[in-house]
Formats: sequence, structure tokens, C-alpha cells
Amino acid sequence: MAKKRELKYTEAIKEATDLCLKEYPTSFIIGPGVPDPKGTFGTTLKLVDKYGQDRVLDMPLSENGITGICIGAALTGMRPILVHQRIDFTLLALDEIVNNAAKWHYMFGGISSIPMVVRTIIGRGWGQGSQHSQNLQALYTHIPGLKVIMPSTPYDAKGLFISSVVDNNPIIFIDHRWLYNITGYVPEGTYQVPIGKAKIIRKGSDITIASTSYMTLESIKASKIIEKEGVDPELIDIRTLKPLDSDTIIKSVRKTGRFMVLDSGWKSGGFASEVITKVVENTFTNLKTSPQRICLPDIPTPTTRGLTRYYYPNTKDIVQTVLKMLEWKSNDIKSVISKSMKREKNIPWDIPDLTFTGPF
Repeated sequence: MAKKRELKYTEAIKEATDLCLKEYPTSFIIGPGVPDPKGTFGTTLKLVDKYGQDRVLDMPLSENGITGICIGAALTGMRPILVHQRIDFTLLALDEIVNNAAKWHYMFGGISSIPMVVRTIIGRGWGQGSQHSQNLQALYTHIPGLKVIMPSTPYDAKGLFISSVVDNNPIIFIDHRWLYNITGYVPEGTYQVPIGKAKIIRKGSDITIASTSYMTLESIKASKIIEKEGVDPELIDIRTLKPLDSDTIIKSVRKTGRFMVLDSGWKSGGFASEVITKVVENTFTNLKTSPQRICLPDIPTPTTRGLTRYYYPNTKDIVQTVLKMLEWKSNDIKSVISKSMKREKNIPWDIPDLTFTGPF
């Protein structure tokens, strides 16, 4: 049997972009550093050599203006892909994203569409602190007219990106930097992953754990620990935050009776709160205990490495919360954590491993 083809997450995004530029002559990609030698963390590497400067473009640091230009291009039949190296920079384009891209189809009675992808990056690392490490997905899920996508695997990254470029709606496509070096199975050629459909990545009966983006990897790590203790979790990768696949989550919680949401955004007013609300509205009588959310604390992102240890939620938090929900005793929980959770002393808490060496 032939070995399954594996790619890095960055390679999957690049391959998806390459295929879209090839198959859709009306598409183009623009963003700070897109044609540079580093190619936006490698995701746009050498595309300018293949498609030229007319379709793979750098841009001036005028985010609102360039977003408006992309909206205009979409209205005339183009399929722009606008890339921001940090989601923080999309704040400078909120007027165009929220007041024009999200509303145009509705305001003009459906006679025109904005087939535009705003691809942007979240995450943490290298001490980039409160202005370059924000996770603002909840902001965009609040806006009617936008679709919000956050994949966690190379397979889904490629398939969902192609689906986004083909879609006739404005889409916020969010990568997490900590995913860029992971590898996974990715088929050759064009394929699409459906927008608006969550994925059950492990079936279980004791608790439902739904997660977004990088937090899905943490949920998998935690599940391997609690499985050894006899706990049977069901894991759901949300993938599309808007439209949210509530049905898959609700069906799972009705079966397990316990529910936890993992999200890399802030806790108050966050995306996890919305998911829990939908679950409680529809499964209140099925719940055996109160739902829990694991998110960032409500403070700006710290830069100091010592503080990052207490800021970012991880596998330990998930394991501890799950066992509390199952009414384990404190001493037993501590025992599980002490024997299962080990981390190299020389690895800072704001990087996944020592290969994570720089912002580009």
C-alpha cells in the first residue's frame, strides 16, 4: 500500500492558494510580505514567480484602503485573497469588513456578492505581546454576513481554504501560528471541505469537548491522558465558527451529558460563551453538571516569558477541569497531573517547541 502523502500546515495552505490561482483566473492574492522571500511564514512562497506581480501583490500599509479596493474588485467579478500577518492588523480595516463586505449582499437585495477571503493569523510566540498576539475570532463571529473559519489540520486547512475561495461570501479565514509546523495527510489536487460542518475526531460517552483551531491539538493531548484513567471523551473540532454546526455539538451533549469548550480567545463575551449558550438552550435537561469553558484570562497578552506560564491554557487545565466535572477528588487529580504532565525546562511557555525560532 502506498504511503499517504503528508504536508506541513504551511505547505497545505500554499498548495491550496496555488490551485486556486491556477483554476480561477479571476483570483489574486495581496498582502504585506506576500511576494517576499519568506512568503508569509512560507504559505505564499514563490507564488509570485509562478503567477507574476499582477496576481501576487505586496501592499502598502493602508489596511482599510486596500480592503476597500479588494471589495471593489470582488464586486466586479474578481476573487481577492487578502492576507494579514496578524489579525491585529485587521482592526485597521474594520470599517470596510464590517460596514461594506459583510452587508453588501443584504443591502442590495442579493443582486451582488463579495466573494473575498480575508486570511489572517493568530497565536503567540517570540514575546509578541498584547498588540501582535490577539485572538479576535469572537469579534468577527458577531457580524452578520461574515463566515469565520479556523482549521486545525493540514487536510482541513487546504480543503476549507479552497471552499472559501470558491464561496461567494466574505470569509475570515484564521490560522494559528502554532499549527504551521504540524504535518498531516493531504491529498493531491483540488478538494473541498464543507463550510459550516464540525468534525467528530473521537467518539466517546463521558464528556463532549468542542474546540477551535490549535486548542483541538490540546484536546487530543488531554484525551490521551484521561483515556488512561478510564474516561471516554468525545472530541469535536468546530472548524467553522460561523455558521456554527450546533446540531453536531448538541447531539453529542445529549449523549454524554457533560460539555466543555476550548477556545484561544478571551473568556468574557467570547466565542466559547456563545457555544455554551446554544448547548444550554437545547440540552438543559440532559446536563449532568454545569458546562465549562477554557479560554484566555481577561487581561492583555503578556510579553514576559514568566507571565506566559500563567496566561495560556494548556493540556493540564483541560485534564484538571474534566476530572473535576467527573467529581474526582483533588488528590487523585493532582496524582494524574504529576505523572502525566512533563515539560522541558528550556522550552518557554509561549512556543510549542524549539523549532519555533522566529516571527517569519
